Amino acid sequence: MESLDLLLEAALDLTWKAGRITLGYFQSGVDVERKQDQSPVTIADKSSESFLRDSLTHLFPDHGLIGEEFGSYHQDARYCWVIDPIDGTKSFIHGVPLYACLLALIDRSAPPDKTTLVGVAHFPALNETVYAAQGCGCYWNGRRAKVSTVDTLSAAALMCSDFAHYDQHQPAFEALVARTGIQRTWGDAYGYALVATGRAEIMLDPKMNIWDCAPFGVIMAEAGGTFTDWAGLSTIAGGESVATNGVLRDQVFEIIKLAQPSP
Repeated sequence: MESLDLLLEAALDLTWKAGRITLGYFQSGVDVERKQDQSPVTIADKSSESFLRDSLTHLFPDHGLIGEEFGSYHQDARYCWVIDPIDGTKSFIHGVPLYACLLALIDRSAPPDKTTLVGVAHFPALNETVYAAQGCGCYWNGRRAKVSTVDTLSAAALMCSDFAHYDQHQPAFEALVARTGIQRTWGDAYGYALVATGRAEIMLDPKMNIWDCAPFGVIMAEAGGTFTDWAGLSTIAGGESVATNGVLRDQVFEIIKLAQPSP
């Protein structure tokens, strides 16, 4: 396999180009379709993913693909690219610039905490990119990115994508909201980018697909933070996620454990 530096360089180039495709449709009144699960999708999502899939299969024919819009390809491959052409489609269709093009390379044979080798979160409308590769550090627009050193919940900023769908996590969510300093939504991928770059301390999602979070396994680790499920396991395949600046991890999970209903 190519070096991680070269793979990261390719991922950065492709996500930037995919982002340019999305900008051609942004704030243009693009038509919105509904998928089977009623989530929105647009031609921008489909065009962006089609570009990434075509480019990746040309550059890395032995690698597999997992994409939000067009499914999996070469599923038995050890190395697999995970694509979310627009993370935050709801933001996108409302003209809110906090959406991202996400791309990650995962190693299916690696332990859960080392699955993501390369991760890129590119925010086209903000001209921001947060990216990392294992052992290479995390970067934000070319500058080294680090999580914050905030060590008290009362001073922490908590991010989330919305207030709905927390289900069994609702008591823990409400307890964390009550204990933290400020809370903001419009999160999606941008919430994780804020934690990785030291602008927020906690990001929560009660439901998460692998394409929504694959880059953040390595981005959070290389920035000095944590990315886990709600049980504290470091994984991108848990169907949910909690990101912290690391310093607050134990305090966050103490609250989650106390608030979570017994099985």
